[in-house]
Amino acid sequence: MMRILGIDPGSVKTGYGVISVTGRRIECVDYGIIRLGKAPMNDRLRTIFVDIQELIAAHRPDHVAIESVFVSRGLQSALKLGHARGAAICAAVTLDIAVAEYAPRQIKQAIVGKGGAAKQQVQYMVGMLLNLKKPIQEDAADALAVAICHQHYSESAKQIEPAMQAGAGR
Repeated sequence: MMRILGIDPGSVKTGYGVISVTGRRIECVDYGIIRLGKAPMNDRLRTIFVDIQELIAAHRPDHVAIESVFVSRGLQSALKLGHARGAAICAAVTLDIAVAEYAPRQIKQAIVGKGGAAKQQVQYMVGMLLNLKKPIQEDAADALAVAICHQHYSESAKQIEPAMQAGAGR
């Protein structure tokens, strides 16, 4: 069994989702939103760092995956998002857990099958893939999508690696 913590970072809301993978079976373990509000930025970053470390302590993930920076609303938003990502990444790496990063288009491609999918399509597909009965809030669904994306890419890498090693031995 493998556990993956997915993170959708934000400076006002940071989504998280934990999945468990056994063979080809993927199950939802936990998901939610770290609400940061309008507190000073240093306080928000501390909250992200502490809450992510608490999630890691509670769920013991083998892997952490996070969405990379997406610039759409300007430089200030990108900088704040970068700070939030940094706090989340530091929370994992200080506990010796490597962090994989995925672009929004990669995540949408892995979940929906097209990189330009709408957020509602991602929410719907996450619910279907994890057999969830009730709707998931957008940030939590995005975090679960990051975790599922990491599982897909990890599985592909496992299948390709033997062929790559065999080719290197020639």
